[in-house]
Amino acid sequence: MPLIAVEWVDGADQSLPLPTYQTAGAAGADVCANLPDRGEVILTAGARALVPTGLRLQIPEGFEVQVRPRSGLALKHGITLPNSPGTIDSDYRGPLGVIVMNAGDSAFVIRHGERIAQLVVAPVVQAQFVVAGGLDETARGSGGFGSTGQTG
Repeated sequence: MPLIAVEWVDGADQSLPLPTYQTAGAAGADVCANLPDRGEVILTAGARALVPTGLRLQIPEGFEVQVRPRSGLALKHGITLPNSPGTIDSDYRGPLGVIVMNAGDSAFVIRHGERIAQLVVAPVVQAQFVVAGGLDETARGSGGFGSTGQTG
């Protein structure tokens, strides 16, 4: 199990929980909004905002942390993360912020301390990219978006 070291950003509310798995089988650890003024962010329909978590992470080399939406917020309110999954690289040491978007049809209030996203720790494999003289042929070939679901 990888160890993720955590540090509070100056001024963060340290009474809020660190990212927490809500069940024994959870893949994602919920992370909270840690607003500097301890207030709230109002997201109108279609709006997006960078919501601070008050945290900085030290991710081991060979891993990333993916930032993903919470399904309940997405279903009930249309709250999503437009760059999902977002990636936090192992060499990043800055503050963790979550880009939150309201895809719903009414305003949504993000309150200080509210669980706004989930963090998934995943292994990373880096590849070497090389220019080739040609690529192997496949049954799909160059068929693009939606091409695998088409029949005759």
